[in-house]
Amino acid sequence: MPSLKEIKNRITSVNSTRKITSAMKMVASSKLHHAQVQIEKMLPYENMLEHILKTFLASDAEANTIYEIPREVKRVALVVFASNSSLCGGFNSNVLKLMQQAIAEYQHLGKDNILIYPIGRKVAEKVNKLGLQLAGDFTALADKPNSVECINIATELGAKFRMGEIDKVELIYHHFKSAGSQILTRKTFLPIDVETELEQDHERDLTTNVITKKAQDYLKKHHKEDEEREKENVKPLNDNFLVEPDMDTVLGVLIPKLAHLALFTALLDSNASEHAARMVAMQTATDNADELLRELNLQYNKSRQQAITNELLDIVGGTVNN
Repeated sequence: MPSLKEIKNRITSVNSTRKITSAMKMVASSKLHHAQVQIEKMLPYENMLEHILKTFLASDAEANTIYEIPREVKRVALVVFASNSSLCGGFNSNVLKLMQQAIAEYQHLGKDNILIYPIGRKVAEKVNKLGLQLAGDFTALADKPNSVECINIATELGAKFRMGEIDKVELIYHHFKSAGSQILTRKTFLPIDVETELEQDHERDLTTNVITKKAQDYLKKHHKEDEEREKENVKPLNDNFLVEPDMDTVLGVLIPKLAHLALFTALLDSNASEHAARMVAMQTATDNADELLRELNLQYNKSRQQAITNELLDIVGGTVNN
């Protein structure tokens, strides 16, 4: 059995660790709130752009662009979103596993024909170990999402796709559904399947950082009731758009914008998912520290009581002998 001093030192050590994990949980919660605000600001533009595209697709005219035409895949690019730091549970490891699965599927193309855009230091380190090509350094983008950088990346990918340097582009990231649920996602970025893109899951809970399922279900139920009440007072949008100069030209502008938006949305989702995963991991670590402290304090008290009992027995025994 460990001595009282050893147990006391262990209690002090666990207390120090608990303070760190608790502070990291609070920091992650604050960053998650800011990430949720960024997504919330982006959603109106996303919804309106998709509404316009749905209206165009529902019209009788048929329009195709080079970004929609599938081709034989000879060279592929993967845009993988992870983080620059650890202590966020299985967030990075899950992304890297899915990336390796995708690489294994395209292994027959050869390493020279697989190009990786690493958003985050963890991805870049893994790609270097695998000996694959890196398209650049996007470490800063993982910590501070920037729409301009996303547009530059999307424009570069679009240009390479248009010139035939790349035949397919895929995104690998976590879709932020709520603070307690992040869905690992792999989807095709180019060529764009507009119908599939418009039918993707946009369900997000941006109103709370609660991570328990019971609380999420309660808030989700009341949130839907509020949305239904708001819909009753909202007037429908006018879908009688005038297309000038022609459908092909307009779609040629809107579809690249959709691509830019898809990349920026994936970045924001990944950023929010990272903070949510870190918040959950630090909350779990804090709870484990509390449980360990309870056990150590109980063990300390038992050992201390045993030591006092032994001393009393020694004193009583000595008195009797005398």
